[in-house]
Amino acid sequence: MFEIIQILRRATAPVTARAIADALEVSRRTIYRDVITLQAMRVPIEGEAGVGYIMRAGFDLPPLMFTADEVEAIVVGLSLLGRTGDADLLAAASRVSRKIADVLPDAADSRIDGSTLHVSQWNEIPAAMVEYRVIRQAIREERKLCLQYQDAGAQSTERTVRPIALVYYVDSVLLAAWCELREDFRHFRVDRMIACQPTDSVFRGESERLREKWRAQHELFPAY
Repeated sequence: MFEIIQILRRATAPVTARAIADALEVSRRTIYRDVITLQAMRVPIEGEAGVGYIMRAGFDLPPLMFTADEVEAIVVGLSLLGRTGDADLLAAASRVSRKIADVLPDAADSRIDGSTLHVSQWNEIPAAMVEYRVIRQAIREERKLCLQYQDAGAQSTERTVRPIALVYYVDSVLLAAWCELREDFRHFRVDRMIACQPTDSVFRGESERLREKWRAQHELFPAY
């Protein structure tokens, strides 16, 4: 709903439910429902299904109050995502920057777009053949992954794993997971994954316990 407000605040003409749904990658039914909810909360959205929606001038969200140091921390943190090789995280970082800039006072807004802090995009992370988005979604959903994996010795295996964390290094990104073949924790370099497919099998309620056990056993996270 916050994103709907942001889209309508930036719009200069009525925006259809289809256009909003396409931008947010949801169904039109979801947009209709959320607009009704926002209107019930007295957000001044006018229009109707099939015509388009506009927001009356004057409505604004309370400004986010960040110190100069906090804004610069956000800028550097979001910029560093460019080193991960994760295109979806980089796109998300751009959306976050726009959302923050939309609600920051003007003086702080200029520090988002024209920061004096610049981060090199250099890294030694090899390109991956699989999508990071699939791995991150599986971690969130506590869904098992089927991996086709090639180790440092070029030996290929197929594994079913319970993904619990991604570990970002300067030269690689590792997936920490419970490997059902080895019945133990293993670390898989994402760039050595030949294929990565989510399965229908989930491990709901187990991931936090697995992460606690993993953190207790692994101060370092070696790949193999």
